[in-house]
Amino acid sequence: MSYNAFITRETIEGEEDGPLAGKTVAVKDNISTEGVRTTCGSAMLEEYVPPYDAAVVERLLEAGATIPGKTNMDEFGMGTTTETSAFGPTDNPAAEGRVPGGSSGGSAAAVAAGEADLALGTDTGGSVRCPAAFTGTVGIKPTYGLVSRYGLIAYANSLEQIGPIAPSVEEAAELLEVIAGLDDRDSTTRDAHEEVGERSPDGVREYAFADAADGDVDGLEIGIPTELLEGADERVVETFWDAIDELEARGASYHEVAMESLSHAVEAYYVIAMSEASSNLARFDGVRYGPTPEYEGNWNEEFAAVREEGFGEEVKRRILLGTYALSAGYHDKYYKQAQDARAWVKQDFDSALSEADVLASPTMPVPPMERGESLDDPLTMYLADANTTPVNLANLPAISVPAGETSDGLPVGLQLIGPAFGEREIIRAGSALA
Repeated sequence: MSYNAFITRETIEGEEDGPLAGKTVAVKDNISTEGVRTTCGSAMLEEYVPPYDAAVVERLLEAGATIPGKTNMDEFGMGTTTETSAFGPTDNPAAEGRVPGGSSGGSAAAVAAGEADLALGTDTGGSVRCPAAFTGTVGIKPTYGLVSRYGLIAYANSLEQIGPIAPSVEEAAELLEVIAGLDDRDSTTRDAHEEVGERSPDGVREYAFADAADGDVDGLEIGIPTELLEGADERVVETFWDAIDELEARGASYHEVAMESLSHAVEAYYVIAMSEASSNLARFDGVRYGPTPEYEGNWNEEFAAVREEGFGEEVKRRILLGTYALSAGYHDKYYKQAQDARAWVKQDFDSALSEADVLASPTMPVPPMERGESLDDPLTMYLADANTTPVNLANLPAISVPAGETSDGLPVGLQLIGPAFGEREIIRAGSALA
């Protein structure tokens, strides 16, 4: 059965030797691949072929991976269902008739269906963790700055990170080891070896993420933000507590924690993300990028026509809202307040993690939605990101692992959140379940 997981099926061969030799790694279609079409799931870039590889693609190929193709995604990463792609929706191999999550739904579906061993997605507000939860796979959103964004076609620069999707925690950790590290071409990458790795005698960075996947949670202290359980589907909450019970049986303990700022996180996230998107997507104008208009007119008319034809409805909605939030007279009312809320969220996470090794919540407050269920109700789609967006605002690492299934057989994910550059902590905790 075809799940429409790929937009472009074109194989890119890596080196003969390396830690990923013999492995196939699907790559989300907003990550640049030299000579291979990269569309961002949009008609605007339907024929765009990058002249260079993204940093993560270079590292995959150097590690011996084979890239079997570019995966489907919500247009420009804007969505939670992989239904806004100009190339059609992706189906969920783990739940027939349901969405695979988004925006990296094609990457998760490819792994869940066995069409790729591993995959790369991008996570701006949950776009790796959501599809991992909906397809019963593992997804890691790294600390901001751990993985280079060079060659990633930007949606919201201050929020997004490239992360792995895999069948197991150990395999996701192995892929993260390959793509992590400093890159001179991305000034946001940071030297974090004191926290997450060591240097070998020849100066090459060595990470030990996979070594942390030992399932040892004896003595682990888990904080559970009560706000991330409020309003969640009862079936999801029940499955979440079953997973916590399993961790407790293995030696972990937990306590509940209040984080008042989380009640404002979704609103702050969407103001910031849409504002950054309105700026980033201004270059798609038919001159620098995008199709050239076939008629003559003034520049404003041609600019508007290209964007009207090239962008889908959800992208247009976010550009309009972001432009409004940044406009004169409204910047302080919306964007500045959203940034203040972001700082509050970060402070709350720092406080909660000072008394816990990791924080835990359901990855998504609902099971996978039925196809088409949220397309006409964007507000419901935005609110579905309530548990994942706060992590991006705080630039922290998080992992989604399978928590189990609801009574009607739908996948549920458990989200584990760690301190900055605390990937080893969340990998160790997650590996007790997957």
